[in-house]
Formats: sequence, C-alpha cells, structure tokens
Amino acid sequence: MAEFVTLDVSDRIGTIRIARPPVNALNLQVHRELMAATREAEADSDVRAVVVYGGEKVFAAGDDVKEMADFSAGQGALLAGDIQTALGCIATITKPTVAAITGYALGGGLEVALGADRRIIGDNVKLGLPEILLGVIPGGGGTQRLARLIGASKAKDLVFTGRFVEADEALAIGLVDEVVAPDEVYNAARRWAAQFADGPAKALAAAKAAIDGGLAVDLNAGLEVERREFASLFGTKDAAVGIRSFIENGPGRARFTGE
Repeated sequence: MAEFVTLDVSDRIGTIRIARPPVNALNLQVHRELMAATREAEADSDVRAVVVYGGEKVFAAGDDVKEMADFSAGQGALLAGDIQTALGCIATITKPTVAAITGYALGGGLEVALGADRRIIGDNVKLGLPEILLGVIPGGGGTQRLARLIGASKAKDLVFTGRFVEADEALAIGLVDEVVAPDEVYNAARRWAAQFADGPAKALAAAKAAIDGGLAVDLNAGLEVERREFASLFGTKDAAVGIRSFIENGPGRARFTGE
C-alpha cells in the first residue's frame, strides 16, 4: 500500500494526492508511488479527469536534497532517466489533467505540475526551478516543458537565476492558467475537471494526443498526427451519438458514454 501518494476517485474525477509532510519533498519512494498512482488513474475507466494535489499547505517543495546528496556520479547517471520518467509521469495520462497548487511548487514539484494540462494556483503561491543554486539543473523535464510552455527566453531567466515567481508574474508569463484564493485551489481544480466527467473520453484523448504530439514535430508531421486522431474517432459510439444529437437537437446536448 502506498505511503505518500494515493489516488481517490469521486464523481469520475481522480485526485492524485501527494502527502509527505512537512513539505512533500520528492524522494525516490514518492517517485515510485507517483508513477503507480498515474498508471492506476490511466487504467481506471471510471476516471475521466485527474487533479494532482499536495494538500492545503504545499504542492511540493522540491526534490529530497538530503537523499540527492548521497548520489555518486554513477548513480546520478543511472537515475537520470528514472527521475525524468517519474516527475514527468502526469504528462502520460491521456485524460484531462490539472495541477492544484498551494504554497510552493519548486524544483521537482514544479516539474510534476508542468506535466499537467492546466495549472491552478493560490494567490500566495511561489513557483520556481532553483536547482542552479545547488550547482545542478532541473532533471525531471523542467528545462524542456518550461521552455515549451513560456518560451526559451523566459525559461532561461527562471532556470539560470533559480528565482521564485509569485502568482501575478506566473499568470502573466503563462506559467499558470488561473489564480484563486488559497482555500479555493482544490475546488477550482475540481470544477475544471468536472467539465469532462461525462464528456467524450476517446475524443478528449485524441485531442490531447494531437496537440501534444504535434508540438513535438514540425507542422506537416503535426497535421498528420491530427488526421490520424481525427479519423480514429469515426468508429466510436460517442461520435455516432454526438453527430446524431447535433442533427436532431443542436450542439451541446449529446449524452456521451465515453465509448
């Protein structure tokens, strides 16, 4: 049974909860449990959207630096791929995902959040990738996902300086998508996720695959990804239901089953 990371499912929304007091430092055990919770959320057909949450006080204040201090050069090389896989695992979920961020999301914590489709924060939150202050760089996908999200120049500023970003700046540069009162973060994330609880699950997965896959290639290859995903939906029950409902009742009234 997991000690630090759990999956709770209610109303077709899965909440991946990180709970390793006092600051949810991400050690190797948390990495393993996070990957397990991610696999569980992906496999559970009752889960239509996922919230990633660290609790009321903090999302995750970074990697477990004390554990990292014991890594040799050889161990660092061996673990680098595992760290990327673990901290980037939220990005592998094919369902809509949202990070509900309270307190701090630093280092590996921010890298976990960068794997989500959307980030909602409290207005008192601080975000950053401070690894440079330890003489290293982000190793969980931060240099790549951050640059793709906010652009190379802004990403370099944050990575090179290791500085913390507060809510207003995070929203302005596109690092986060919504800022709410601190005690409303989780509720706001659930409201966003709830939009997809009864949605066309296969179409949502195809839309996510087309967007994410297209970002990794040039435009022509991205258009091919879109064509493939578009064509794949015409054998689904939801497409038949949606098209028939549109013809008979107009848009927005289809009752999807996720099949």
